[in-house]
Amino acid sequence: MIKLQNVKKYFKNNKVLKGVDLEINKGELVVLIGPSGCGKTTTLKMLNKLIKPTSGKILINGEDIGKKDTIDLRRNIGYVIQQTGLFPHMTVGDNIGLIPFLKKWTEDKIKTRTFELLELVGMNPEEYIDRYPNELSGGQQQRIGVARAFATNPEIILMDEPFSALDPITRNQLQDELFNLQQKLKKTIVFVTHDMDEALKLGDRICIMKDGVILQYDTPEELLKNPAHGFVEEFIGKNRIWNQPEFIKAEDIVIENPVKTIGNRTILQATEIMQQRHVDSILIVDRDNKLDGIATLKDIRKNRDKKVTLNDIMEKDVVSVNKDDSIVDVLKVMNEKQVGYIPVVDNSQKLIGLITRSSLISVLSEQFLEEEEVAV
Repeated sequence: MIKLQNVKKYFKNNKVLKGVDLEINKGELVVLIGPSGCGKTTTLKMLNKLIKPTSGKILINGEDIGKKDTIDLRRNIGYVIQQTGLFPHMTVGDNIGLIPFLKKWTEDKIKTRTFELLELVGMNPEEYIDRYPNELSGGQQQRIGVARAFATNPEIILMDEPFSALDPITRNQLQDELFNLQQKLKKTIVFVTHDMDEALKLGDRICIMKDGVILQYDTPEELLKNPAHGFVEEFIGKNRIWNQPEFIKAEDIVIENPVKTIGNRTILQATEIMQQRHVDSILIVDRDNKLDGIATLKDIRKNRDKKVTLNDIMEKDVVSVNKDDSIVDVLKVMNEKQVGYIPVVDNSQKLIGLITRSSLISVLSEQFLEEEEVAV
């Protein structure tokens, strides 16, 4: 969809971008983030030719934008900025309908689209369409800015720190609304921010920049788990993943190689295995390591015939979680089902490992101790 190839930008002797390669897929919300002066806003503005690169190419749908008509390009890309950019002498309706008007839409089509967009951003069309920007709150103005960016249904939306000037409550509301809009409309959105929490909340992928280069371009989960650079780890915050528990997956905290065996073992053999491993339960898998059931010492002691196999006595309705379930999901299942341990499986039901209450406490305790060490 969008591709930057070795893009450089120099302002006199200042090398703002030092050779950026970046690819953004259709329907993704990609966040550009980094300290002031890193080149994130320059990169964004190059996508609609507000700034031209010193060298390199920018392609949209395989077409070099350097060869496209600038006005036509901009009219097909939505743009939202921090100060909303609304025209104060124009009504809300006129602000939203400006680009459709310039594209020679009919009056009825513009009005219909304006009503749709106001409803989309949670504003009553009858109440707001004839108001002026100075009659709106900051959050309402920014909603109109977002609506205007979506007016002609462009494939690409550029957002340059659109919520940074708003109070925290309004900002959170607009972040949620943008996320919901994106889930519904699946636009290609490039979003600049300096706020890592905002980036993690919104981005499908996050591009961390410093001194005109990209240090890491990855999913939020991968950035939190595997920062590729010391600065990235420092910028994100070493223990930030613990503030984002939905990114901690079951496979990240699983106990590997739990006590397991196949179902045609006798209960005598199973007892020996459990005694050797000092456990009171055993997981039963098939020859392909798919989870079949579970048996406890309590189940075994009910059967005097030691030749009975685990297939005959095991509990087949086993509560399990998927390896991609978050730690929040795991805790919820354990609490709802009132179990002290839970097997972890992959998408084909193969056993990955086991999570127990004690292993969860151990993991959380280690994180707490690490934080204390940092504080000391």
